[in-house]
Amino acid sequence: MKKLLFNALIFGCSLSIFSCNQEKEIGDNQLTDDEKKAGYELLFDGKTTTGWHLYNQGNKESVWHVQEGELICGAGGDGNHGDLVSDKEFKNYELSFDWKISEAGNSGVFVNVQEKQDNPTAWTSGPEYQLLDEAHPDYAKENKRAGCLYGFSPQLNPVKLAAKGQWNHSVIRQENGKIEFLLNGTLTAQQDFNSPEWKEKIAATNFKNFPSFGMATSGKIALQDWNKGVSFKNIKIKAL
Repeated sequence: MKKLLFNALIFGCSLSIFSCNQEKEIGDNQLTDDEKKAGYELLFDGKTTTGWHLYNQGNKESVWHVQEGELICGAGGDGNHGDLVSDKEFKNYELSFDWKISEAGNSGVFVNVQEKQDNPTAWTSGPEYQLLDEAHPDYAKENKRAGCLYGFSPQLNPVKLAAKGQWNHSVIRQENGKIEFLLNGTLTAQQDFNSPEWKEKIAATNFKNFPSFGMATSGKIALQDWNKGVSFKNIKIKAL
């Protein structure tokens, strides 16, 4: 009996190791079987910018390009500058992505973006998940650090960025206008975009000059142009 139990344990461990190896072999910009079952889809295929376009410019050649499985906005690239916006709109969802940024870099991910000519840039309608290197001067401002709801609140819980050149992992969850930001597994922001408090916060900032800002609870997702170098991979989303 002991021998049978021992063999069963060994077999179970072997299956577990095999399963883990399978997960590792899947690699970047792909979905695991569990993610597929959960309803995730890729917003970046690891090879092209299919599913994305320049904000208010359409499918023009741009400084955004794909290199070795990374979606990059880098210095010296040929083409037009601008934020990269999703073709699709989203309402209730969980978005996850990996990112890294250049020394003293400053970028972001905008949600609920309303793409129209009345909004000259993505940030004039879409609140921002801040991406910021610790060497940037804005790091001294607590409401502008990575993982913050940019310009509105400091990190709910302090979190350190990955080492230089390493990837950070972020999650944005939105359901019925209530949003959460996570950075490297730590909750960094929460906000109800339907609340009177949110409108009061907007009124106390320069965003009040843009009537569409923060008013929507659905829209497109945009990646901010940072031509000194910002990279994304593993951009995945599922409906909630």
